[in-house]
Amino acid sequence: MLEINESTRINEDQFSFQYSRSSGPGGQNVNKLNTRVTLFFDVANCPDMSELQKKRILKKLATRADKNGVLRIVSQKHRTQNANRRTAVERLARLIAAALERKPPRRKTSVPKWAKKKRLEEKSRRSEIKKLRTKPALDT
Repeated sequence: MLEINESTRINEDQFSFQYSRSSGPGGQNVNKLNTRVTLFFDVANCPDMSELQKKRILKKLATRADKNGVLRIVSQKHRTQNANRRTAVERLARLIAAALERKPPRRKTSVPKWAKKKRLEEKSRRSEIKKLRTKPALDT
């Protein structure tokens, strides 16, 4: 079981992995071993999550999911398949936890009176400085 937060856990049977050749580090192994790991997680059909959680995850992680609601995470940072698999699972857990985190609603605020007054005083001061730069008009 992968623990996302205190109330959400995902059974690791829900994950499917695909292995391919990595372009990352590996020395001679890079051309022989399939160390790159692609993790697929079907969010839309996950029985461990509520519909609200699924919608929130698919909305926040829309660029990583296909039209069927399957998330795709790729890892090729490490030299071994096992390490890349662990990294992909950890990244999935972080992404889902961030997607499920609720942001507090924004409270509308207004500009304080002192700030408005200060802004207007600064404007009038700048105006006076610019007026002093002009040449005086010649009266005949």
